[in-house]
This record gives sequence, C-alpha cells and structure tokens, in this order.
Amino acid sequence: MKQIKTVLPVLLSLLLIPGGACTERKKTTDAASGTITLQRSAGAANLLQSLKKIPYRGFMFGHQDDPLYGVTWEGDSGRSDVQRVTGDYPAVMGFDIGRIEQDSEKNIDNVSFAIIRREIIRQYERGGMITVSWHADNPLTGGDAWDVNRNDVVRSVLSGGEKHDLFLGWLDRAAAFFSSLVTADGTKVPVVFRPWHEHTGSWFWWGKDHCSVEEYKALWALTRTHFEKAGVHQLLYAYSPDLQGPGEIYMERYPGDDYVDVLGLDGYHRNNEEGIAAYVSSLETILSFMTEEGRVRNKPIALTETGLEAIPIADWWTRVLLPVAERYPISYVMVWRNARERPNHYYAPYPGQLSADDFVTFYEHPRTLFSKDIPSLYQ
Repeated sequence: MKQIKTVLPVLLSLLLIPGGACTERKKTTDAASGTITLQRSAGAANLLQSLKKIPYRGFMFGHQDDPLYGVTWEGDSGRSDVQRVTGDYPAVMGFDIGRIEQDSEKNIDNVSFAIIRREIIRQYERGGMITVSWHADNPLTGGDAWDVNRNDVVRSVLSGGEKHDLFLGWLDRAAAFFSSLVTADGTKVPVVFRPWHEHTGSWFWWGKDHCSVEEYKALWALTRTHFEKAGVHQLLYAYSPDLQGPGEIYMERYPGDDYVDVLGLDGYHRNNEEGIAAYVSSLETILSFMTEEGRVRNKPIALTETGLEAIPIADWWTRVLLPVAERYPISYVMVWRNARERPNHYYAPYPGQLSADDFVTFYEHPRTLFSKDIPSLYQ
C-alpha cells in the first residue's frame, strides 16, 4: 500500500463536514403523486460521507467496464487491464445498463447482466465503489440513445405523454436490476447512478436541443421518485453535464439539491498533443466552479468521465491529468472503457501500451487512490 500524504490545507478548507451514517429520509414533491419520501440506505449514506472525505487523501481512480473485457480479451474472471499494469484494481468501476429497458439478457456493450451483477458485487466486496450509467434506447422511435431525429421524446415519457406507461415499465426493469445487487448476507450494494448524463450536449435524446429545461428536470425527478416508490434506496445520484462552460450552462438544468448527491463532469481530451491546453483550461474553469458549488451545496464533486482515446501521449497521466486533478477536491476520476471490439478505442493502458510506465508512476503517486489504498467506503 502506498504512503498517503496529508493534503494541502487549501483543499481541506474546501471540504464538507460529514454527517451521520444512519438511514436518511427527506420529503420532496413529485408532480405525478404529490409529496413522497426520498430515502437513503445506511450503506449509501456512508458512501456519500466517504466521497466527501476522500479528497483529504487524494482522489480515487476509476475505469469503465474494467473487469468485463479489455484490449484483445473478454470474460476472463478477475482480469483487468489496470490490474495487469499496476497489480491493483481501480477504486471505482463503472458499468452501463443500456438495454435493460428492453428486458435484454445483455447490455449495450454485449455483456450479460448476470456477469455485470457478479462483478458489481465483487467490486463492493473489495471495498471499492460502483457507478452506473444508462444509455437507454429512444422510447418514441425505437432507435438507440443517439437517435435524435425528434425533439419530443422526453415530453412523450412524462406524465400524460404517449410513451409514459412504456417508460414506467423501463424504470421498473432498471429498479429490479438495482434491487438484485445483493450480497450473500443480504446487503443491497450502494451505487452512484448517473442518469441522463451529458445533457448539455445534444447527442442523446435527452440533450439540451431536444427538450426544455423544465422537461429535463421532470425526467430526472420522475426517474428518482419512481425508483423510490419501487424501494430502491441504495443509490446516490450524480449530475453529469458535458464539458461546457460553467455557471448558467452547468446549472441550467440542475434538478435540485433534493435529487442530486454528487456534482459530476464528463470531459474528454481531444486532438492529442494539440488539445492539451484546451482540455486543461476547460477542466480548470469548470472544476473551480464545481468546487465552490460543492462547498455551498454540501456535495462531493467528481470527474465522472474523462480520458484520451488510445493514450498516444507517453506521459499523459502525470503531465496532463494528475496536475489538474490534484488541485481540486475531487472524490474520483473515471476514464472510459477499453473496448475489445473497436481497435484503438481504449482509455486505460494495458501491458506494453505507450503510457503504461507513466501510468505506474501515476499509480504510485500518493494522491492517486486505487483499490488497495482505500478501506471500505460503506462503513
């Protein structure tokens, strides 16, 4: 285990005072059914407090689909490109439940939900964190999440819309999956859920050019309140705009403090060496804004998706990502998946990859936290 240094006082001043770890309840109003009670399980409450405390020590490293497949391999139990390079697993693992709405056996990346469930439980038993996204199909057209040919899809799933009942069934299937994440001793696994992400862009049917501010907020509220009514209380909810400007752009569609637990950001490095300055400048601007919003709203912040495709810069981890991430009270940073079906579509190194040695240096840095660096986040 690495020696963890004390964080700089400037970061300490930005962090939030942790509260109790018991089950929490709060009232909120659901337009469809009046006042309901939002609940948070003890495990989820403890995870939330851990996310607030983590920046005292550093930031957790995460990787999407880490144990499911990697560059040139798939389905090897216990295998991980990150673990093959560092000898350690990521502290955070991301998964996607796209196609759960279709009652499919496999998700959007052609991995069985049974395997995803197994690996989520394994990551929880390591003491690590799980985050889940949902690239849901277009309920109005039957296309995928990227089908943006119509601008009334969100409206169609809200109360009174022609696809409202269909969408409630989709939410029921997602809720059933979350409720099935149970350990052998009966514990429901806490998850950071990232619904309707990157909405400040317009490449998904829930994006900014395809629904009004009010419709987007209503979609979020419908999702959370429906899960609450289905008895799903072990989720934390992350709000994850894309890498747009701060202020009114970041917060314009914010559904409210009652509905959001984590302030996130999805932002990728584009254009390789030529894009470093633009990437760093954007992150600095928005993370500064998020830091203040997190302090005022008593919420942790995270870089919920990031990375550089194929990592063609040998020292990207220590020269580009680390200097930005360690300057802010970020609870975790997650890079995207290592696709086995698309050459050069990977965001974490594998043995022999150009940036692998630098990634080991990144791993050994006292501010980067991997699986062996963290105690259980849920106690």
